[in-house]
Amino acid sequence: MAGRKLQKSFTGEGLVCRRGERLVFQGVAFALAPGGALLLGGPNGSGKTSLLRLMAGLAPPEQGAIAWDGAAIAEDPAAHRARLHYIGHQEAVKLALTAEENLAFWTQMRGASDAIETALRRVRLDARATWPARYLSAGERKRLGLARLLASAAALWLLDEPTTSLDAESTEVLLTAIAEHRHAGGCVAIATHAPLPLPSAQHLSLTGHTTWRQA
Repeated sequence: MAGRKLQKSFTGEGLVCRRGERLVFQGVAFALAPGGALLLGGPNGSGKTSLLRLMAGLAPPEQGAIAWDGAAIAEDPAAHRARLHYIGHQEAVKLALTAEENLAFWTQMRGASDAIETALRRVRLDARATWPARYLSAGERKRLGLARLLASAAALWLLDEPTTSLDAESTEVLLTAIAEHRHAGGCVAIATHAPLPLPSAQHLSLTGHTTWRQA
């Protein structure tokens, strides 16, 4: 990841999210500088996943704006999609393809596929690289998603409960990858119930409204 230039800011102001007739949250704001990390907290239903989807440009906020380096992401959705990795609850895994083929599909969408072998080795899937994904366990499929982060560059990582189904060793790989990503100037927003030891991370609780505190 060395040498990548990811020096961009990511901000949201006055965000209101509504799902059907239900107001999920309002008045939410965030600001991530290069190398920044944001941990989203709150009980189920408080809007953590909804906020990540707004950040990813998968849905528009009812009010407010999200911007990358000062420009609204809605102005160029394709450019925003190209700069991020969004990993949600659902495994974006094609069961008929091998682990290697799944990773090749993801990385080739970004025009890079030379790091597949290294990524699979780091997540301990190199011995299963040629296995169809349907034979992988839930934890192994989760690790395959982690390999996606490692194999191709993206300035912004949006991760929804990324440690679910990960064992301790794989969680350490994830934390190391996040540290490397931030050191290179990337930023990350994570929805999580589990405490994650991310130095200087900001915490945003969506309980009731929004509460900021600095780690």
